Amino acid sequence: MRLLSSFVSLLSICTLSSALTAEEYQLGPDSQRQDGVPVGKVTQHQWTNSEIYPGTERDYWVYAPQQYDAAKPTCVMVFQDGRSYMSEKGQFRTTTVFDNLIHQGDMPVTIGIFINPGVVPPSSPDAKGRRNRSFEYDSLGDQYATFLLDEILPAVSKTYHLTDDPEGRAIGGISSGGICAWTVAWERPDSFRKVLSHVGSFTNIRGGHVYAALIRKTDPKPIRVFLQEGENDLDNLHGNWPLANRQMAASLKYAGYDFKFVMGTEGHNGKHGGAILPGSLRWLWRDYKPQD
Repeated sequence: MRLLSSFVSLLSICTLSSALTAEEYQLGPDSQRQDGVPVGKVTQHQWTNSEIYPGTERDYWVYAPQQYDAAKPTCVMVFQDGRSYMSEKGQFRTTTVFDNLIHQGDMPVTIGIFINPGVVPPSSPDAKGRRNRSFEYDSLGDQYATFLLDEILPAVSKTYHLTDDPEGRAIGGISSGGICAWTVAWERPDSFRKVLSHVGSFTNIRGGHVYAALIRKTDPKPIRVFLQEGENDLDNLHGNWPLANRQMAASLKYAGYDFKFVMGTEGHNGKHGGAILPGSLRWLWRDYKPQD
C-alpha cells in the first residue's frame, strides 16, 4: 500500500506541468523589469589564481540588491554557468527575478554569485583553451564545494557580509551545473541546504547516476531541492535525462526529503526552467527566517 501511494504521489508530481506546450513557456511579469522596483548592482570579476583548480581562469559576477544592508548577514545564492543565468536577455534573467521577488518580500535579500566554469588558457596564440566544465561540474566529491567555500565565498565576503547560516545559502545550475549544485549540498550540507536543478545531468557522465541509490541508502541530509526536467530531454550514451530525474525524485521521496519535481515538455534547455524560475525561488525560500 505504501509503494502504491508513493507511486501515485510521484506520478502526480512528475506530470504537474506536462500539459503545457513549448509555446506556453513564456517569461511572466516577475521576469520582466517593473516600474518602482529597485534594481540591484552587478559587478564582473575574474578568478585566475585557483589552488583548487590550478591553471584555470574564469569570469564571475556578483549581484547585490539595493536593499542590501552591510550590518546584517545576507543570504547568498550561487549559480553555475553564471553568464547564462545573469544575462538580462537570456532564458532565466535571474537578477531581474531577484529584484522583483526581493521587492515583493517573496525571497530574502540575497547576494547572487554567478560563476562560469574554468578554462585552461591555450599554450599558444593559435590554440584554443581547454574547458574544465565537465570535470568541475560532473565529478562527484567535495572539490567544487571546497572551491566555493575556500576561494569564491571568501573573495566575495571581502565586499559583502554573507551569512554563514547554511539555511541561507542556496545553489543552482542547469544540466551538469544542476548535478554540481546537488553535489555541493550533498557533500557540504553544513554550508548549503537549498538546491535548484534545471534539466540536471544525474546520468553517468562521471558517475552521477549513483545518486538515486545513494540517497536511498544514506540517512537524509537537511537539503531542500527543486528539480525541473523535460520529457524531450537528452537520451544518449550517458543515460536518459528524464528517467534519471524521475529516479532522483523517487529516491528523494523515499528518503523523506523536502523536494519538488516538475516535469515539462521541453528538451535540454532553460525555456521551462526560466518560465517557472520565480515560482521555483518562492518555493525554495519559503519560510526562511534570517539569523538575528
